[in-house]
Amino acid sequence: MVKVCVTGIGLVSALGGSLEDSWRNLIAGKSGIRLHQPFLELTPLPLGLIGEQPSELTMLTRMVVASALQDSGLVAPLADCAVVIGSSRSYQASWEMLARQMYNANHFPVSSFGNWLDTLPHINAIAAARQIGASGIVLAPMAACATGIWSIAQAAMLIQTGQCQQAIAGAVEAPITPLTLAGFQQMGALAKTGAYPFDLHREGLVLGEGAAVFVLESAEFAKQRQAKVYGEILGFGLTNDAYHSNSPEPEGKSAIAAIKQCLERSSLTPADIDYIHAHGTATQLNDQMESMVIQRLFPQGVAVSSTKGSTGHTLGASGALGVAFSLMALKHQILPPCLGLQQPEFYLDIVTAARLSKIRQVLCCSFGFGGQNAAIALAR
Repeated sequence: MVKVCVTGIGLVSALGGSLEDSWRNLIAGKSGIRLHQPFLELTPLPLGLIGEQPSELTMLTRMVVASALQDSGLVAPLADCAVVIGSSRSYQASWEMLARQMYNANHFPVSSFGNWLDTLPHINAIAAARQIGASGIVLAPMAACATGIWSIAQAAMLIQTGQCQQAIAGAVEAPITPLTLAGFQQMGALAKTGAYPFDLHREGLVLGEGAAVFVLESAEFAKQRQAKVYGEILGFGLTNDAYHSNSPEPEGKSAIAAIKQCLERSSLTPADIDYIHAHGTATQLNDQMESMVIQRLFPQGVAVSSTKGSTGHTLGASGALGVAFSLMALKHQILPPCLGLQQPEFYLDIVTAARLSKIRQVLCCSFGFGGQNAAIALAR
């Protein structure tokens, strides 16, 4: 089997405008979540904004793609590089703006047709391909909150099957829109003060914006160009509950199947995992299901944390951010903290403050709406 390595990372989050800034603030126990009121028609809410106002999808993508290339030492054009960049919301902000124009004008503004074509869900991935001069495979996955890990898995498969030697992969999310906030609020899923994953008094999720993109290469190709390597992608598992539009299957059957699939493909046992970057949304149902799954599969105990108390829940990008923080944990041998946890509800070894630890293999999990389950195993 072809080994797949990560040789570059670009990241932007509410914690910072770069991978280094975000990691430094995460380890210091800081949070990028603040009370904001970006839309006057909605009440103030805790949000993980990158700036003072909601970010724009194309701008975020351009930033992280450029950062990942620079970090990897690659220079565009990269004609044979695959592009796999996903988003669960894509250009929803633009579509809402178009809908408001239609409503106010009481007819469809013909002048908006051009803009509409530029906001189709896959256009962001194509824009990234143009940015790096890639003319090969372009994929634009959408798998709810599992999008980030799914994108990385798809890119790894392209390299493993010999379809390319290099790929840019990850996910970007700019989900702070009136409809998204109102929708989650109607569901009763939004927190009122902050994100507290796995806490007895957790309130719900805090929406955040962010992006993480990786340069993936075959180990042979990376060695040829003497690239620095963050880590290796050992394997992944992807399943679906086929149960409900937004509630996880109560017994976690297909979440367990995804993790088992990932471990088997990675030639690992549960005892080989030193740290789990959990999905940990701070919602009642997700944290309960995920805790049960971890306890069942890892009875020997394993260090666990969710970084959503620091970044907010970046929806489709959350798995990609999780992979970036997991790779930094491997690089620095530091476990990142689960910020916001005061009183644990579950019997897990939850990391409450950054701590030095011997980390060889890491598992990163995402569990998305519609029962999309994804797990990926990484190694030094």
